[in-house]
Amino acid sequence: MPDGSNLPSAAALAATNTARYPNESVEYRTARNALLAEEIELRRHLERVAAQRRALPPGGEVTADYRFMGENGPASLADMFGDQDTLVLYSWMFGPERERPCPMCTNVLGAWDGVAADIRQQVALAVVGRTSIARQVAFKVERGWKNLPMYADVDDAFSRDFHATDIEGKSDNPGFNVFTREGGTVRHFYSGEMSGDMADPGQDPRGAPDLSPLWSVLDMTPAGRNPHWYPKLSY
Repeated sequence: MPDGSNLPSAAALAATNTARYPNESVEYRTARNALLAEEIELRRHLERVAAQRRALPPGGEVTADYRFMGENGPASLADMFGDQDTLVLYSWMFGPERERPCPMCTNVLGAWDGVAADIRQQVALAVVGRTSIARQVAFKVERGWKNLPMYADVDDAFSRDFHATDIEGKSDNPGFNVFTREGGTVRHFYSGEMSGDMADPGQDPRGAPDLSPLWSVLDMTPAGRNPHWYPKLSY
């Protein structure tokens, strides 16, 4: 991406906007174009962050022999790559002590299932839970998910090392990790690392960008996000 020094200002681009809507006021159009300039800046900032992420130095080599049970039998982390050189892995909050998985994780994965076939044209995709593969597949069938490869962490070793559970294996945490493979060497590339301790006052803890489109849609409404509401498994 260009460094931004030669880009026209966001305000100048917003000033070229010709969109107008029935009966809008001058005040609305002035405020909307000011917001449009901020949206342009946001788009640019997202791209700068993405470029910085892509430029990370090589992460740690994965040398542990993590073992999983997939829908087609035992698997290693390397097996999850298939014929791709990048693996996107989501650890969902579905531990053995849970009767049902986390509603928010379910919301994320429900959205991902709709685009997973497209994602998997470019990278490998895997969903890892700490409960048995049978329970995960049963829930997958219940939700009608078709495109999310499921794996069970058989001994919690991966989940502990990548912060999807505590050292005793008594908690569930969502995890988002990206791994690379080159010449047979698997490396960790990226993890979502925003914790609840990093949340801004009055805001629900979350990473950025959001992994679920739910919040992006609600952010565009007059009321925005309801800080006291989360999605449910059924309504």
